[in-house]
Amino acid sequence: MPAMSRGNYLLVPAVLAALILGAGGPAHAEKGFGGGTDGQTEQRADTSDDGTVSVTVGGVVFDRSKNGGGDSVGALTSSTSWSPPPCWYAPKYTPEQLQKYLEPIWEAGSTGYEWDADQREKYNADDEKKGFNKDKSGKGYWWGSYVDRSYPPGWDSCDEDYFWVDLGDPPPADIENAVIPEVLAGLAYAEIRVPGTEVTLAPAEATKVNLPTWAWLDGAEFKPVSVTASVPEIGVEATATAEPVSLRIEPGTPDAEVYPASGVCEIKDGRIGEPYAKGKANDTPPCGVKYLRSSGDGTFPLRATVTWEIRWTGSGGAGGDLPDGTFGATQDVVVQEIQAVNR
Repeated sequence: MPAMSRGNYLLVPAVLAALILGAGGPAHAEKGFGGGTDGQTEQRADTSDDGTVSVTVGGVVFDRSKNGGGDSVGALTSSTSWSPPPCWYAPKYTPEQLQKYLEPIWEAGSTGYEWDADQREKYNADDEKKGFNKDKSGKGYWWGSYVDRSYPPGWDSCDEDYFWVDLGDPPPADIENAVIPEVLAGLAYAEIRVPGTEVTLAPAEATKVNLPTWAWLDGAEFKPVSVTASVPEIGVEATATAEPVSLRIEPGTPDAEVYPASGVCEIKDGRIGEPYAKGKANDTPPCGVKYLRSSGDGTFPLRATVTWEIRWTGSGGAGGDLPDGTFGATQDVVVQEIQAVNR
């Protein structure tokens, strides 16, 4: 059996408990800062005086008040191999809270005498006044790991043991995914929800072979959305903003032509595509499709995918770009032959 690091040793029971308590729930993290027991899930909602609802997950507060809404919203998929942090480190315990959490584990003896002794020495547990950095209470926090509860690849990579960070100091530079503005931006990215992408078609019920079909999206729904992730205890935050830039049409059959020829409809004046209007039957739609054969007794699976450009800003003037995100949906299209009347 391979050796297990101390960080992983602490992480395994937490993950097992999270699996039991969080099965079927939303994909988030272990109980956050200020909690009493590792391994439980935490998702606490708080409403401010102005009605803004913030949700605390995994030691991070998410303000989703400017996020997309509605029944068909969904999460973005990165257009590159980049992905949001699968785990991260954030303030987790005060000195007193860490002592309250660890000492019962050592007393139970389940982790072994040698390991317990090493841990007691690490945290100076026998010093009543300075143990667990109690002489620094109010001047910093013990940081620990949190795991995205959907357990994406790399979820178990945050295996560092608890470490202390003084207030006002950055986390150690060699610890990957400790919450700094850029990491918070990635976590905010994962919380962004954008509206569904079912396009409006004209003709609506069924289109005809060789007849240009107009396609467009409701411009009122396709506007920038954003999520802010913050850790108030240390005054660090980042906001990720998604802005729609284009719509890709895939007809669902090679026997079709798209407009424009690239199949990518750029957003113009806050609108994707153009609604059909009477008198435009002979015009070429700025965004649409022309089917070259009938769908017979079935349908063609037209897929519409919107690309969203992601930018972020954060504490201390930090900011930059994150990979574009995409969100798409498939809808069935009926294509009929044009019926000619012989006289």
